[in-house]
Amino acid sequence: MRNVTFRQLRTVEAVCRLGKINLAAEALGLTGPALTLQIQHLERDAGIALFDRTRGGMVPTAYGLAFLEAARAIEDSLTALEDSIDAIKGLRTGRLRLGVVSTGKYFAPQLIAAFRDQVPAVEINLFIGNRAEIIAKLRDHEIDIALMGRPPRDFEVRAQVFGDHPLVFIAPAGHPLAGVLEISRERIAQEQFLVREKGSGTRISLEIFLSDTPHELEELGTEIASNETIKQAVIAGLGIAFISAHTIEQEVKLGRLVILDVIDTPIRRQWFTVSRLDRVATPAMQAFERFVLASGARYLPVVSKPYPANAFGQMRASCGRKAASTDT
Repeated sequence: MRNVTFRQLRTVEAVCRLGKINLAAEALGLTGPALTLQIQHLERDAGIALFDRTRGGMVPTAYGLAFLEAARAIEDSLTALEDSIDAIKGLRTGRLRLGVVSTGKYFAPQLIAAFRDQVPAVEINLFIGNRAEIIAKLRDHEIDIALMGRPPRDFEVRAQVFGDHPLVFIAPAGHPLAGVLEISRERIAQEQFLVREKGSGTRISLEIFLSDTPHELEELGTEIASNETIKQAVIAGLGIAFISAHTIEQEVKLGRLVILDVIDTPIRRQWFTVSRLDRVATPAMQAFERFVLASGARYLPVVSKPYPANAFGQMRASCGRKAASTDT
């Protein structure tokens, strides 16, 4: 393996990414026969098959995927080296590929803008996707840092908490449960839910919350792929939802949505900065992580649970009745 060149690894990466010899050759500025010869030499020297040749194109074998991982890791190391050299020269430059789960789009632009005010020369490429997409890009070395909830467990990562992430039940303003205090899990489970796709962090948290409620998980509700669509569907009266409090700040202020007072909520999760543990952190990554850990929480929207004007009077009266009953 010590005789493998980075040029050969880049060839493997291009074929894996594009799936066709001619497309990979064009991307690398080679002819098809020249690229094929490189692959054949590499397979012969390693004594393994890197690709299965199929009618649909070149499909990497397990060996091919291992070579792909090595190619991406080396590319990351070279990027870190380049950024480190710039840092030694005193140049505050660099590149950062940032992935943010879809819920984070409600605060990520403000956070990035504040970071750029401090370190204007760092170029940031932002990708927003669902949890599965962000994890896949982090695993495949396509992003440097992810801002997300629960970190992945199927590969080693460096995860650091930078703020709370409250999850709440929401309903339209005129819903029968709006303003009701201390709603039980059994009662909330009777409602029609609008839920994110399977595998999303919010969906997982809801499933855990209702796990002790009989039969509720069998038909959890209507799946909707985006928070924005869920909010509009709730406003339209199609059901209630369990959602990040960070996503509903404006709708609550405008009175279009209300947060329901369900017992044991909000459920408080955390926001993390997540990067691969085996990844050499570039100066740009280090600067961004320092900034987020020190200041990230202040850019998280804050939504308090609205109560009806007489709510606490009702609670005091209820407590008084209980105390009188106890005395007798």
